[in-house]
Amino acid sequence: MGRVGEDIMAGNAREVALLTLSACEKQGAWSDLALKKNIHSVGLDGRDAALATRLCFGVLQNRMLLDFYIGKFSSVRVERMENRVLNALRLGVYQMAFLTRIPVSAAVNESVTLSRKYSKNPRSPGLVNGILRAVSRNMDHLPLIEEKDPARYLSIRYSHPLWLVHEFLDALGEKEAERLLATDNSEPATVAQINILRASTPEVLNALAAEGADAAPHPWLPDCVTLTGGGDLEQLSVFRDGRLYIQDAAARLAVMAAAPRPGMRVLDACAAPGGKSFGTAIAMGDRGEVLSCDIHPHKKKLIDAGAQRLGLACIRSAVQDAKSPCAQWVDAFDLVIADVPCSGLGIIRKKPDIRYKEPGPLAGLPAVQRSILENVSAYVKPGGALLYCTCTLLERENGDVVSWFLDAHPEYHTEPFELPAPIGRAAEGRLTLWPHIHGTDGFYIAKLRRDL
Repeated sequence: MGRVGEDIMAGNAREVALLTLSACEKQGAWSDLALKKNIHSVGLDGRDAALATRLCFGVLQNRMLLDFYIGKFSSVRVERMENRVLNALRLGVYQMAFLTRIPVSAAVNESVTLSRKYSKNPRSPGLVNGILRAVSRNMDHLPLIEEKDPARYLSIRYSHPLWLVHEFLDALGEKEAERLLATDNSEPATVAQINILRASTPEVLNALAAEGADAAPHPWLPDCVTLTGGGDLEQLSVFRDGRLYIQDAAARLAVMAAAPRPGMRVLDACAAPGGKSFGTAIAMGDRGEVLSCDIHPHKKKLIDAGAQRLGLACIRSAVQDAKSPCAQWVDAFDLVIADVPCSGLGIIRKKPDIRYKEPGPLAGLPAVQRSILENVSAYVKPGGALLYCTCTLLERENGDVVSWFLDAHPEYHTEPFELPAPIGRAAEGRLTLWPHIHGTDGFYIAKLRRDL
């Protein structure tokens, strides 16, 4: 990313997208963070920032499908192409195949220019030009993906790795899995929670409208609004003065399942950036104590800044490894929230590059999750509650972990909880939220009650 902001062409959204995509692939950068940094670095205006975002996320959402098309029209194997040449091609094909308002000539010419600027090979601009012009001549009859192998077809069609498609097929079956994969490639609305200690929902909606933000009440979740149209939400006055905070409906539902009450002592064991701590403190009327912990010191600062902005005095933060015992916390909390580290495969809509994680390193996550659950369960008072949650959809990180814990801890049992319609009652004390069904992030919630 070193060249961004130094010699990048002014206002070039495609160049920002290209360098962000390359950084994600070559350096392991996360797309949302890298894109935000690059847009800020070169000072793109709102319109160009929106285009750069759409191009970057669109390519990530469709990368395998774009590579399939490129491979059909190229004499050079996709795997052998320079990273930035390949991403210039992906950007060109994406614009032609998915963004109908961009002229084909602009898509082709800009990609050729980018390949000329960033490729080490003088033949690259010709290669890019030839492939993109071939694609443009065949836009009405692009190559078809063979459907005889459903998993492989879905993998290419929706650009999800084959291993992940198999996971979803096993969990949902073909029809529902395809709905989930299609939803993963859609654009989610931004959801914000109202700080009802400072303002009502109508007051916040009026303030948002006055600032030109496109906002509406959430269709079924109280004190919650959806925002569309993009823009830098942190610049809005309602954000700066702590009348709302950005948090998906799924995380809010987790807090509702936990049912915090005024006066409680609560531990949020893996809290950063603090959304569930904020929601808990608001539900408690800012009365009681929320100890909000994270293992990373720099994330403690995020929690502190958020609590201060929202005016939540009952939140106290600390740096603490949720796997490490803390003797003075044993039997000390009415409620412990453990939103544990996970594979994050429920938030692919917001972080499209998560799908390309290698599955190998994810295999160790259940052991980490079990370790955290084992440790923090000791902090729950007899009669208190323990909320386990993740933002993934893999059963081995969700139900399997909870079942293991319950087998090892007969003093705990699952407890039913009630959520607003259309979610309703979770009679088994466990709930998986699916993006294609519930319209939320993919999320897992289990409420466990310790016996008296």
